[in-house]
Amino acid sequence: MKTSFIYWGALGALLLLHMHALVGEWIPFYASLVVAAVLSFYFYRKIAVEMESVGWKTNCGLWIAQFVVVTIALGVPLPIWLAAAPIIVFIACEYVRISTGHHFTRLYRDLAQHEVQRTHINETFRIVRSERHDFLKHVSAVHFMLENGKAEEAKLYLDDLVESYEETNYSIRGERGVVAGVLHQMYRRGKASGISMVYDLDLPLSTLPISDQKIVALLGNLLSNSLDACEEWQRERDTQAMLTLQFYKRSGLFMLICKNNTLPVPVNVLDSLFATHGHTTKGGEHEGLGTKVIKDIVEEHQGFLDFVCKDEEFTVKIKVPAIR
Repeated sequence: MKTSFIYWGALGALLLLHMHALVGEWIPFYASLVVAAVLSFYFYRKIAVEMESVGWKTNCGLWIAQFVVVTIALGVPLPIWLAAAPIIVFIACEYVRISTGHHFTRLYRDLAQHEVQRTHINETFRIVRSERHDFLKHVSAVHFMLENGKAEEAKLYLDDLVESYEETNYSIRGERGVVAGVLHQMYRRGKASGISMVYDLDLPLSTLPISDQKIVALLGNLLSNSLDACEEWQRERDTQAMLTLQFYKRSGLFMLICKNNTLPVPVNVLDSLFATHGHTTKGGEHEGLGTKVIKDIVEEHQGFLDFVCKDEEFTVKIKVPAIR
């Protein structure tokens, strides 16, 4: 966020120089300063800039071109019909930088996501194979207990066994590989943190009319944000947090509902939480991109997203039309 603020601040200063060179004779300097500051702040709030993704060579080339343009605008008297050309070229350079940065950032993010998905699938597959490998041993153990009249001991053994199998069954039941992977990974993360995890799924999440990649991004961001909030709430309240994920179909709509405990969220953060990037309930270096990703995926599929934060419980409701 600090890099983005500095970037738009520097860009605003260059815009001020352009405006002063073009219209300084007719408009007071402070008016140009106000216009440049307002525009810079607006774009700072609305546009994410990924300068690192573009690479230093491309950035240097664009900066040199912009420096030349600014020099021409300030030092060379231009006819009226050509006066706007330098600022148009300057804006075009910025458009190239921002659009290229977004493109490469998406590519890098997709590659990282595919690697994470592959890891999740491999881990889920390993656990299923391990459980299948040990199944006959468990059956033999129960059979031995029953043969020796230890029915109560066999019952306790089966209870523990079923509980351990439920963790995997929650995640892989009817799901495609990548979706099962992310569900299982998030379930294990929650259990490892001592969070009460409940998957109440009437039908597989893979039935959503959304591509696997987008489902993984949607669930990954939704559950990750919820787990972060639960972990923070547990630390502050010293009580077990609960996360519930519900999925069902009603009247031609898929309904996805996620509920979790959370500490109070400031009103100014709630107002823009899913609307723009840069708003997050987390501290540190988080950039608040996850909630915007969720909203974008829902809107891309003609869905509707609503959320409520009340009594230290955060609820997200997503409705997606059952059309393909």
